[in-house]
Amino acid sequence: MNSDSRWKRFLQTHYRSDEMGLELDISRMSFPSDLFDQTEVADVIQRMSAALARMDELEQGSVANPTEGRQVGHYWLRTPELAPDPAVAADVIETVERIKAFASAVHRGARTAVPGRPFRKLLLIGIGGSALGPQVIADCLAYSGQPIEPYFLDNTDPAGIHRVLSELTGSLAETLVIVASKSGRTTETLNGMIEARVYFGRAGLDFNRHAVAITEPGSQLWRLAETERWQDCFPVWQWVGGRTSLFSSVGILPAALMGFDIEALVAGGRQMDAATRNSDPRRNPAALLAMMWHVAGEGLGQRDMVILPYCDRLQLLPRYLQQLVMESLGKEKNLDGESVFQGIVVYGNKGSTDQHSYIQQLRQGPKNYFATFVEVLNDGDPHPIDIRPGITTGDFLNSFLQGTRRALTESTRDSLTLTLEQVDAATLGRVVALYDRAVGLYAYMINVNAYDQPGVEAGKLAAERVIDLQTRVVEALRGAAEPVTAAELAMRMSVDDSADGVEGVYHVLRRLAQNASRGVRRIAGPAPDEDRFKAV
Repeated sequence: MNSDSRWKRFLQTHYRSDEMGLELDISRMSFPSDLFDQTEVADVIQRMSAALARMDELEQGSVANPTEGRQVGHYWLRTPELAPDPAVAADVIETVERIKAFASAVHRGARTAVPGRPFRKLLLIGIGGSALGPQVIADCLAYSGQPIEPYFLDNTDPAGIHRVLSELTGSLAETLVIVASKSGRTTETLNGMIEARVYFGRAGLDFNRHAVAITEPGSQLWRLAETERWQDCFPVWQWVGGRTSLFSSVGILPAALMGFDIEALVAGGRQMDAATRNSDPRRNPAALLAMMWHVAGEGLGQRDMVILPYCDRLQLLPRYLQQLVMESLGKEKNLDGESVFQGIVVYGNKGSTDQHSYIQQLRQGPKNYFATFVEVLNDGDPHPIDIRPGITTGDFLNSFLQGTRRALTESTRDSLTLTLEQVDAATLGRVVALYDRAVGLYAYMINVNAYDQPGVEAGKLAAERVIDLQTRVVEALRGAAEPVTAAELAMRMSVDDSADGVEGVYHVLRRLAQNASRGVRRIAGPAPDEDRFKAV
């Protein structure tokens, strides 16, 4: 395609909103020129028309998560007046006002745990969307001199927990702790809370005076916070999924505490929602994204989605979108109960860092992906330094983006480009809402439920079986008079395949033996089946 033809295609398919400071270029995707003019029912444009209608039903309150029997209403967080129940709208508005008042009191020093020691640090304990959303906000909007510095416990890795809590050891008196778990039963989050409680106790501090809960009203965590008289408790409602909870207390409370403009964040999301309700896909950026995903993977997820933000502030965006897209779309069954094994693999990292890693494969390896470049026009530096006469570091960053995009095009690799005028709270709100809507629309196009996650629940149940197995293994080992192999111990325990049989027993024994405090010793043999274990 010559430059004149490419320019014409760009103009014909380009989406731009000056009001939102956002553009979307789909011209370098391999879609037919008559895509928006086709009329057959099975075509992409018809699927999108049906998806837009289904999205409208969702916003009006239809039950969209049959696994949990719940509505999906995270859109109401951005526009409460659209909630079908006035009480829901009132709850959302009241919660935001409570969050603003709480953050203001913390900043003024009116809320403290230790008199005269205002909170200067924030420790957020969560996992999945309950941590990743706040992490994206913190990394994207950070500024010098913000009132509170954030730290995160987002795993049940003991070394990671120890590292973070050790960094806070000298300032625990000035540390506010948010424990975020919608169900109030999330294992990784509760584990982090228990370890944090121990660290506060060792420092002679009352953990309860430092703690704030974000959870579903009435949950186990909610009741604990009330019983122990924590600093406060904020709701995340049943109709808000974890990966779409950024605009709930999960994201808004930490954002407010860190001194960010939460009204602009929510307003940006609301503005994008309005733009993505447009019934004309050519004027709807979420519809354009979803249609391009469908075209790229033939509606079967046959190509990976590579996210390349050329902006350090957006370096966590690929991780955020990885959860949003893969947890929402990765489904074995469609809405008709048929096995379809759908999904889109998402990965990525920031440019131009990855000019020096996997860009080589993107250029010359398998054509099993499409790239999404995220471009930011405003460099965010009011006093740029010339690297060469009239050329700044921002100019070089842009040149790498444009050059890489051109190189991919020359190699007949598909790419999208999302252009943002600048990065601020409103822009972040728009980007999150854009992908949120695109995921929902694409899911309806391929007839899967974007709002349940039975695979995640299955993993949690399997993990509980392993914990139960470990308890039984330790008990059985203590009852063995002589060192035993994993197979011998499994036979004594009558272990079945629900915990991977002998292999499951071996894996438990091997890990315990590597941790001296656990009371298990390994006598190494020439192979795993000849390793012997004893209680010590």
